[in-house]
Amino acid sequence: MLLIGLTGSIATGKSTVSSLLGQPPHSLPIIDADLLARKVAEPGTRGYKKIVNYFGPTTPDLLQEDPDGKFKEHGAPLNRPALGRRVFGDSDERKRDRKILGTILHPYVRLEMAKAVLYYYLTGHWAVVLDIPLLFESGLDIFCGTVVVVAVSDPATQMKRLQERDPH
Repeated sequence: MLLIGLTGSIATGKSTVSSLLGQPPHSLPIIDADLLARKVAEPGTRGYKKIVNYFGPTTPDLLQEDPDGKFKEHGAPLNRPALGRRVFGDSDERKRDRKILGTILHPYVRLEMAKAVLYYYLTGHWAVVLDIPLLFESGLDIFCGTVVVVAVSDPATQMKRLQERDPH
């Protein structure tokens, strides 16, 4: 089975390319690392618990408010913008926190990716797309038979896309 690595910087069009590869005539299965990262950080998961244990005491707005008490069973969802403010930036503290968040989530994401690849292999797919923004940084490119890098030639276009998608 061919593993096709799909990567590129933020707001370059990876999702568009991924969508095209997932539709006819290609109809390739897509394993999206960002979606898996969200999945492994959902309330009740081990990833969620580790994030809350580490970042919760020093990030008061880490969890979404729960005025109706509907999240009692597994916990309130993460306030992703608050966590983003905590881990994104150039300061040494932000870099350290980003690395810790990666240390928490990446093993769970890799496990989910491996299970998905095995499933698609066992169900007879000839190729699978691994949509991984940090493909090279994670070292997962070594498992890919080919890599597609999505880029934008105009940085202003990329910035506009990013601002439209994530105004915060």
